[in-house]
Amino acid sequence: MALHFTATEYADRLKRLTDQMQEEKLDALLLFAQESMYWLTGYDTFGFCFFQTLIVRADGSMTLLTRSADLRQARLTSNIENVVVWVDRTNADPAIDLKNLLSEMDLLGARIGIEYDTHGMTGRVARLVDNQLLSFGDISDASYLVSRLRLTKSPAEIAYIERAAALADDALDAALPLIGEGGDEAAILAAMQGAVFAGGGDYPANEFIIGSGEDALLCRYKAGRRKLDASDQLTLEWAGVSAHYHVAMMRTVVVGEPSARHRELYNACLQAIQAIEAVLRPGHTFGDVFDTHARIMDERGLTRHRLNACGYSLGARFSPSWMEHQMFHAGNPQPILADMSLFVHMIIMDSERGTAMTLGHTYLTTADAPKALSRHPLELIIR
Repeated sequence: MALHFTATEYADRLKRLTDQMQEEKLDALLLFAQESMYWLTGYDTFGFCFFQTLIVRADGSMTLLTRSADLRQARLTSNIENVVVWVDRTNADPAIDLKNLLSEMDLLGARIGIEYDTHGMTGRVARLVDNQLLSFGDISDASYLVSRLRLTKSPAEIAYIERAAALADDALDAALPLIGEGGDEAAILAAMQGAVFAGGGDYPANEFIIGSGEDALLCRYKAGRRKLDASDQLTLEWAGVSAHYHVAMMRTVVVGEPSARHRELYNACLQAIQAIEAVLRPGHTFGDVFDTHARIMDERGLTRHRLNACGYSLGARFSPSWMEHQMFHAGNPQPILADMSLFVHMIIMDSERGTAMTLGHTYLTTADAPKALSRHPLELIIR
């Protein structure tokens, strides 16, 4: 088996999960989030775009229900011993296979939690599952049970996170020589992703963001490439990835002489991140981080140009997003604990003046001050 962690590590994770299930009085948990399955067993696949679920009982026994295409994937990449295959066919309803399997496992009438809030659970799948199971047992939404357990990282996970951070730095190093008048977005993107691959890293869970000119004001990937002008702006958001663990970074690079507005927005971004470092530690909450960001931006008259979130937790994630559930937004009561991997980003998009500015990197929290995972300083990059 090609497992990234020791048997002891996986056993500890299963124990933490079953303890939480017992506390919440769950007899079984149906995992549909691929990252939950990966964290718990090592199971590594993009087959979650089809129906599959990992059944975890309160006694720690596990059964994977999946398609034949993922049978060997489960055998090779996970510690799952019991794999059941549902058969592809016209008008197939794998939720019936799931119901029959749960019945065979003597879970009729049991308290069952389901991960609904995940990309592995489409609306159609949710309807199929509910149609079969709502009359089968006591069903509840357990979308965040494993997600909460994954928030704090073990020493072995931190090792992958630190490797991912080095790969993110390598990607920026590869991009910088290519950024300047006449620089090609295609070549920049290829160099960044190539650096991650060359360093032994993985595909990211979502596309790198790259946009110049007016597209620098976008904070999503879009198709199409252009070459940089003598006076330009280039927004980049990317991640180093190791064993699916992500460490993200974000920068807006100015080509040519920065405008006064570029410098003004950069100073706001830098001040906000420096202030956030003072609250990115135990004793504060995710909501406190956002409030710090909002206060500084609003004091500078940037309310309509900022976003309503300024970062999120990172870890092992699968397509289509490298973001974990927990975000820095208003009112989030999630406490900040040691050994969290948290991406802090400042994004200011002034559409009225066509000016973009972003700044961000990932921190590892400690018992005190957070540790920045990048070797690059938070300086304004001018090419």
